Amino acid sequence: MKLKKNFIYWSCQIGGWSAMAFISIFLGSLFGTPEFLFFVSTILTCVVGIFVTHLMRFAIIRTNILLKPIGKQVIYLLLFTVVFSFLLVVVSEIIDRILDYVPQRWENISLVRKLFIGLFNSVWLLLIWNLLYGFYHFVEKSRRQQMNTLRLEATVKSLELKTIKAHINPHFIFNALNSIRALVDENPERARNAITALSSILRSSMLAEKMEIVSLKQEIEIVKDYLGLEQIRFEERLKVEISLDEASQDLPIPTMMLQTLVENAIKHGISKQVNGGIVRISSTVSDGYFEVKVENTGMLNQNLPGKDGGFGLKSTNDRLALLYDEKAKFSMTEDPTNKMVICKIILPIDSN
Repeated sequence: MKLKKNFIYWSCQIGGWSAMAFISIFLGSLFGTPEFLFFVSTILTCVVGIFVTHLMRFAIIRTNILLKPIGKQVIYLLLFTVVFSFLLVVVSEIIDRILDYVPQRWENISLVRKLFIGLFNSVWLLLIWNLLYGFYHFVEKSRRQQMNTLRLEATVKSLELKTIKAHINPHFIFNALNSIRALVDENPERARNAITALSSILRSSMLAEKMEIVSLKQEIEIVKDYLGLEQIRFEERLKVEISLDEASQDLPIPTMMLQTLVENAIKHGISKQVNGGIVRISSTVSDGYFEVKVENTGMLNQNLPGKDGGFGLKSTNDRLALLYDEKAKFSMTEDPTNKMVICKIILPIDSN
């Protein structure tokens, strides 16, 4: 990176001063055939210009001028422009004296006046140099700030997602353990089977926890393990239907999100029904989006009764907002005719 910046800097330096030499020679040739010493003097002056402006750059960096408030930057840069312009004029005059070269237009002009005119011309030249140099660093600084802001936002987003997931997993484990506890005295054999199922769920969830996004197929495997555990507890009271569009199997979905909705459907839907009910999971793909739907027997107010249900739904909204901005949608509605609650997630196919 530093090598690239140095290459750009020296390319601009040599290219800019070479252009100045070409312009000076071109203008000089408009008024007749220039002397040989005119070419030598012009080229040597431009070489001196490269080193003088490089020295000025070194002074700017060492004094940290570009880190000061804008008002002080302007004052310091103007001061440096005058000082180094004077240095350029003096060195150029020394070169002309060594070459014993005096242009015709300077023959009847005193040394003081000649230096003053040269200083005036050099000030404008170095002022343009400083403006370009300052503008370049202003753009670079703005770009770095933008990159740092983006990195910070990404870090904050990552921390927020980890915080949400850190709440989701204990919440999920707590409910699973409650399910097993209900079986211990009632049916030890089923309790052992439930512990085996929980082990499978935890193994799957630990693998999924390392990723923010998994395929729908992977997420469904965790959901199936969870539903298997719950069916041990609810027996005939819990019916499960899963219908997935084949095209959606490998599409990405936030890890543990579907499981959270299924858990919410059972805890605040099925468990409230005397005769139990059905949990139906489906997916469809269309128009650059894919939709995942979780339906359960119950009423909407039953799915939003307390803190646990509220957190599950809030975590879904928060994670979708962090991962997809406004491209993803989550909704929870009620079908009063069939007495079903419908949770629907719509995700963009092209986002990861």
